Amino acid sequence: MTETARPYIPAMGRHWMLFLYEPFTRVAGLRRVHGELLDRAAVQPGHRVLEIGCGPGDLLLALGRRVPGAILQGIDPDPAALRKARRKGARRGVEARWDLAYADELPVPDASVDRVLSSYMLHHLDPAQQLAAMREARRVLRPGGELHVLDADGSPGQGSSRHHHPRLAGHTPEHLITTMREAGLSSPTETGRSQGRRSLGRYFLLRATA
Repeated sequence: MTETARPYIPAMGRHWMLFLYEPFTRVAGLRRVHGELLDRAAVQPGHRVLEIGCGPGDLLLALGRRVPGAILQGIDPDPAALRKARRKGARRGVEARWDLAYADELPVPDASVDRVLSSYMLHHLDPAQQLAAMREARRVLRPGGELHVLDADGSPGQGSSRHHHPRLAGHTPEHLITTMREAGLSSPTETGRSQGRRSLGRYFLLRATA
């Protein structure tokens, strides 16, 4: 992986800030928002679940506690984040596989996954990479499997300055729904959106099927 490593944006935006991930997400209320995503994903025991851009593993570990019989795998290009995920999984008694990989090159066989999850990751990618990631999600999902996305909402004109970062320009539910369709995913739809101002800023939730 060292020879083929590509630039990427880590979980907190800068590598040295990874130690701040847990306190930041705790204060921001990410656990509650992750709960919204997991409610919609409706994972069942025996389901194979892949998270793309898992970072330090909080979403998958929460899922492992919620659905002990689920088979969990997380991928991320950041080896430091994966090390934290492995340590936290061992402490919490949650079994999961953690792989160094990119969302557009998933180390997973075709049609082998029941759910693909993505939390606050897709806005780190440019549009071409987003499309490639969605195509990979479509490839690895079993027929009828589902992709569930939680991400920051860059929609303009909603009275908030939180999401004026350049990477969020044009990063809207409508944009990702179009990308999902282009990738061959079926019935992409918005399943939720934050109301008013929150510590995490505005966000949306999407679902599509294979």
